[in-house]
Amino acid sequence: MTEQPVFLSNDVVARLLSYDDLIPRLEEVLGKFSRSDSSDVVQPVRSVIPIKNHSGFLGMMPAYIAHEDTLCMKMVAFYRREENLNLPSTQATVLLFNPEYGNVTVVMDGTDITHKRTAAVSAISAKLLMPAQSDVLCILGCGHQAFSHYEIFTQLFSFKEVRVWSRRLETAERFAAGVPGPVKVFSSAKEAVHGADIIVTVTTSSEPVLFGEWVKPGAHVAAVGACRPDWRELDDVLMRDAVIYVDSRDGAAVESGDIILSGADVFAELGEVLNGTRPALRNKTTVFKSLGKYFPFRTGKIRLKEEVAQFFISRQKFLLIRKYKLLSLSNVCFLAR
Repeated sequence: MTEQPVFLSNDVVARLLSYDDLIPRLEEVLGKFSRSDSSDVVQPVRSVIPIKNHSGFLGMMPAYIAHEDTLCMKMVAFYRREENLNLPSTQATVLLFNPEYGNVTVVMDGTDITHKRTAAVSAISAKLLMPAQSDVLCILGCGHQAFSHYEIFTQLFSFKEVRVWSRRLETAERFAAGVPGPVKVFSSAKEAVHGADIIVTVTTSSEPVLFGEWVKPGAHVAAVGACRPDWRELDDVLMRDAVIYVDSRDGAAVESGDIILSGADVFAELGEVLNGTRPALRNKTTVFKSLGKYFPFRTGKIRLKEEVAQFFISRQKFLLIRKYKLLSLSNVCFLAR
C-alpha cells in the first residue's frame, strides 16, 4: 500500500495495444454487458463536469469487474478545438486501483486506448450490420479518430474506394497524405457520402453533418462524434428512417444528442446482436451510435521483469493492469504478448 504507482506513457500503451486482441475481447464484453442477468461489471453512466469558460468538459468513468477484482477509473477531457490548432481535442488518463485497499497502483496515458477502442467497436458494428457487398468507405472528419478508424477498417475489410471529408480541405488532404493507402478527398460531405456503403462520422460538430437524403439505402453509419445531449452529427430524417443500434441503452438515453433530439427509438444494443437476442438487419439502413461505454477487459500481456501484468481495455475506452511488481522504470522491460 505504500508503493508508488507505475506510470505507463502513451508510446508504451500504443505498442501493447493490438486490434487482434481487442476485437474478440470487446465482442465478449459487449455481449456480457447486454445480458440482463449479468451483475459482474459495475459501470454507471459517466459523470460530466462542463468547463464552459474553455468550451470543454471532463468526463469520469469508474468501473469494477467483480470476477477479475479490477477497479479502475478513466478520466477524459474534451475541448472544442479549431481544426487549424495543433492541439488534441481529447486527452485521457486511466487509473488502476488496488480493489482491496483503494490506493492507485497504475497511471496510464489513455489517448491511444481511447482512439483504438472506439474504432474497434465501430468495426464490430460494421461486421454485424454493413451490407454484404461493401465497396466504398467514407469518413467524415479527419482528426485522430479518423486515423484509428481508417486503420482498423482497412485492416479488417477490403474496399475498392476510401473517401474522406473535413470542413477544412487542407485537413482532409493532410489526412490522405498521412495514411498508407489511396484516399479520395472531397470538399463536399454530400458528394463524399454519395453511394458509400459504410459511413463513419468522427467530427466535433454540434450540428448535423450527415443527412438522410444523402445516404444510400442499406448503408451502415457508425456515428462516433456528438457525445453530449445537445450535440448531433445526424439529421432527423436519417435517425427516423434508419434502424438504430447503440452500445448502451442507458447511456444513449442521457448522452446522445442524435437520439435525444430526434426522438429516435433504439432497436438494439450491439451486445444483444452478438448474443443472438436481437437481429442484425443488414438489408436496412443502419446507424450505430457510439457513446463510449467503458468495458474493461484483458487485451494482452507484458512482463515487468519477472512479473506478468495483465492489461485490460474498455468502451469509454481504457487499459488496465491487474497484477504488477513495482520496479525502477529504467529496469522495466515490456514484452508484448
